[in-house]
Amino acid sequence: MSKHVFLTGPPGVGKTTLVQKACEALASSGVGVEGFYTEEVREGGRRVGFDVVTVRGERGRLSRIRDVSAPSHGRREYTVGQYVVDLSSFENMALPLFRNVGSAADGGSRKVFVIDEIGKMELFSQSFIRAVRQTLDSSSCTILGTIPVPKGKPLGLVEEVRGRRDVKVFTVSKENRNSLLQDVIAALELCLKQTS
Repeated sequence: MSKHVFLTGPPGVGKTTLVQKACEALASSGVGVEGFYTEEVREGGRRVGFDVVTVRGERGRLSRIRDVSAPSHGRREYTVGQYVVDLSSFENMALPLFRNVGSAADGGSRKVFVIDEIGKMELFSQSFIRAVRQTLDSSSCTILGTIPVPKGKPLGLVEEVRGRRDVKVFTVSKENRNSLLQDVIAALELCLKQTS
């Protein structure tokens, strides 16, 4: 029995858009939606980094292209490719969302918690990894998340999610991304019936 739904697929294929559309549909049918998306930040047509955007529209920095001229002050830098991850900004934005979802005191309300995404940048945060595991194991909500396609060294938590019995994984492609929405919503509705 699935409790959670995850989307995977190559970068830029439309996973986040699909998650947002599914959330809009669920919210309009009275399901509570919490969590965050990762959005690219563009300046003058080129991608300069990523922000974490909460479902409620608050925004925080996740990463930016390394500024070669800026001193690194000898701090440990978390980098993915050309991007420097702003760990404290990410944690300040994302971690409180996890705390709130666990403390849903409003009785059996149906909740979907969005984690977009569990990827390399996010996995620098040990607190994030712990929070994701706890939320996966808790019965208080259904997670709608995204994970990257396996390439290179496997990411521990990503493989863990992919291998869980209670997770249904949809692979998004350019061909199926428009037709997948109904399947994703149906799968979430099913998960919600089991958690409520």
